Amino acid sequence: MRDVFLIKLKTMSNIDPHKLSVPIVGFVGYSGSGKTTLLAKVITELNALDLRIGVLKHAHHRFDIDQPGKDSYVLRQAGAKQTMVASQNRWALMTETPHRAQDPQLAELTPYFDQTGLDLILVEGFKHTQYPKLEVYRSEVNAPLLYPNDPDIIALVTDAKSQANILPKIPTLDLNDTGQIVTFILNFIGKCND
Repeated sequence: MRDVFLIKLKTMSNIDPHKLSVPIVGFVGYSGSGKTTLLAKVITELNALDLRIGVLKHAHHRFDIDQPGKDSYVLRQAGAKQTMVASQNRWALMTETPHRAQDPQLAELTPYFDQTGLDLILVEGFKHTQYPKLEVYRSEVNAPLLYPNDPDIIALVTDAKSQANILPKIPTLDLNDTGQIVTFILNFIGKCND
């Protein structure tokens, strides 16, 4: 089944499937649509199925994952180009890229995952990148749909029941039905064991 997914991925994205050994599915939409909240619920349900999930979130601004005054922050501020923080429970690698003219590409970042320990990579953002995506659309955000202008959107996840009538070419999923969304993802990546 994983081979079938990788063939799908190769035909619909600019991600090199030879550098990616696990399926990847994204959540895209405008700010305020509920992507992070939905993603957290989906991860919880997938974990309950004993799936090992990796997550990559795009940030539109500068950010720090450690706090001023902490040792890793002090070392990074001192000029370290890569700073790894490690403990018994987790590790994180920060790489400084001050001379980049634009955000890194999804294809550059996914190989950094230890894919031997994952069953699925979920991505929040990178909406302008070619890869399989679910569009999260909340009616109160009052923004235009990304679909059908983005052919890589495989389903619309929405609270707007009226959207189902205007989007006959892709599935419409209920934003408030996490189980339905998880089932769709599992079917898409070929891991559903009915």
